[in-house]
Amino acid sequence: MSSISLTAQMTTNLLSLQNTAKLMGITQERLATGKKVNSSLDDPVAFFDADSHYQLANDYAALKNGMSEAIQTIKSATDTIDSMKDILQQMKSLAVSAKSSTSEDETTSLKTQYDALRTQLDNLAGDAMYKGVNLLATGSTLTVVFNTGGDKLDVAGVASDSTGLGVVVSGTWWDTTATGPANAAIDTDIGLIDTAISTLRSTSKSLASNLNLVTTRQNFTDKMIAALKTGGDNLTLADMNEEGANMLMLQTRQSLGIQSLSMASSSAQQVLSLFQ
Repeated sequence: MSSISLTAQMTTNLLSLQNTAKLMGITQERLATGKKVNSSLDDPVAFFDADSHYQLANDYAALKNGMSEAIQTIKSATDTIDSMKDILQQMKSLAVSAKSSTSEDETTSLKTQYDALRTQLDNLAGDAMYKGVNLLATGSTLTVVFNTGGDKLDVAGVASDSTGLGVVVSGTWWDTTATGPANAAIDTDIGLIDTAISTLRSTSKSLASNLNLVTTRQNFTDKMIAALKTGGDNLTLADMNEEGANMLMLQTRQSLGIQSLSMASSSAQQVLSLFQ
């Protein structure tokens, strides 16, 4: 098959047009994707460094979700403690009222209400469950992972039902011998309630401290994710203003190249006129 020979000037202009078309393709891709590095062929070092940043950012994002769930688990426990303290205060009020009771029936009614609230106290402690973790029960532990290196926080559950708090089932509040309130027994129950409230306050403070730590690490993780994504973007994202200007210049160069190629071919056309 015979080849077509071009003049040196036409060959030069053709090569220039081909190079311009190639550059336009690259610029169009950058404008379409917004990235100057779209594959490892564009810039291997920048591509793989950016990919590493993005992958780590994704890992941190997954850990952040775990922290968010941990925060809700701890809040579930602290909110339950607030309700439990309210119940204990109601129980204490009933016990104090029983000390000034004037009849066995009244005292028995107060004691029945007291025992019912004690049952509700147990129900509340059992309902403080979030995603299978109850920090108001023993044997339940919340593990919060902070980074890919395995840094973590373990929050152990504390028995906070009536038994764990020491609010035991008490006897009668009415002294049939003295025909009046059994003040010694009632005072014992009041003392147990005061101790239980103090225990819950201590548990709440410990949980609040862990909550602050998890929240702090979550905020730090947000900043790390932003920093990693920004680092990856700095390595791969294109300057859209610059790429837009490049496209305008390449389009101008392409138009000029076509005109130059046309002018270069005029000499060949002049040879053709000799045969007309």
